[in-house]
Amino acid sequence: MAMLPEAVRALAEADFSAVAARFAAAGFAVAQPADGILTVTRPEAGAARPAVLVSVGVHGDETGPIEVVAYLLDALSRQPSALAVDLMLCVGNIGAIRAGKRFIDADLNRMFRAERGTLEGTAEAARADVMVAATSAFFKHAGPVRWHLDLHTAIRPSVYPTFAIVPEIIEDGARQKLIGWLGQAAIGAVIMNPASVGTYSYYSAEHHAAAGTTIELGRIGTLGENNLEQFAEASQALDDLLRGAEPKDAKQAPHVYATARQIIKLSDQFQMAFGKDTWNFTPLKQGDEIARDGDTVYTVQHPEEMVVFPNPDVRIGLRAGLMVVRLS
Repeated sequence: MAMLPEAVRALAEADFSAVAARFAAAGFAVAQPADGILTVTRPEAGAARPAVLVSVGVHGDETGPIEVVAYLLDALSRQPSALAVDLMLCVGNIGAIRAGKRFIDADLNRMFRAERGTLEGTAEAARADVMVAATSAFFKHAGPVRWHLDLHTAIRPSVYPTFAIVPEIIEDGARQKLIGWLGQAAIGAVIMNPASVGTYSYYSAEHHAAAGTTIELGRIGTLGENNLEQFAEASQALDDLLRGAEPKDAKQAPHVYATARQIIKLSDQFQMAFGKDTWNFTPLKQGDEIARDGDTVYTVQHPEEMVVFPNPDVRIGLRAGLMVVRLS
């Protein structure tokens, strides 16, 4: 990482020393409760300030959001009085980022649940425990306005280059504000998620009443070589949120999808009816086969469903695909 811009190198290596010093010098309460986690707060403001958790690098090869947040954080730290929220920044899978891999032992974004089965002893399970503890501490004394933006990039191409997963359990008003913000960030589609599969954003929504969302920003790229123009609107929307700017009208509201079903891999016999390079939001017609797993055959139940995150290579018991139907 020696040739990277300093702000990007620092965030990718979970080195908060420079930005932490700037915020501390400006009178903020600054803490690093664990490796890769920074909090910047105004305790004297009580619960008046929104609490915003921004996470990146939950998958180590999803580098675009690291670059986006690195530049925003660096700029804010040089103008610290502009920070209008209590902020927690979490760099997720530090070991995987350093290794240039998606994960070390297993998918970190499946570890935020009580039952982990055979994954309990993995490096990612231990990292999730650290992140959960820090998240709980951050939101413990927060006011009612709580956000968690978990920034990712997708493995494969998508009909919508940007899209988000939003837990249905978020309170209606907060959920509508979140979807409005996603429109401001030029997110093309929102998938409403009725149940957790162990993701970080669902955990924060379920346990800390945060408006949490997993946001997919384009495709996986090499750190330092991402085309940041593709993230321009999302970057501006995030900067506005952190600076307390008035929300802007979205050029176009995201299309909204409901989850039709989760496709769970039950055994090593699991096979999808299409390649794992299939684009996200590829449409399938009623009766089309999705996958088969021994005697279990998954077929399309609605007149049209779209497949998202098709991945037959996941571990047994995990989601190998998501089927969605368009609502608006």
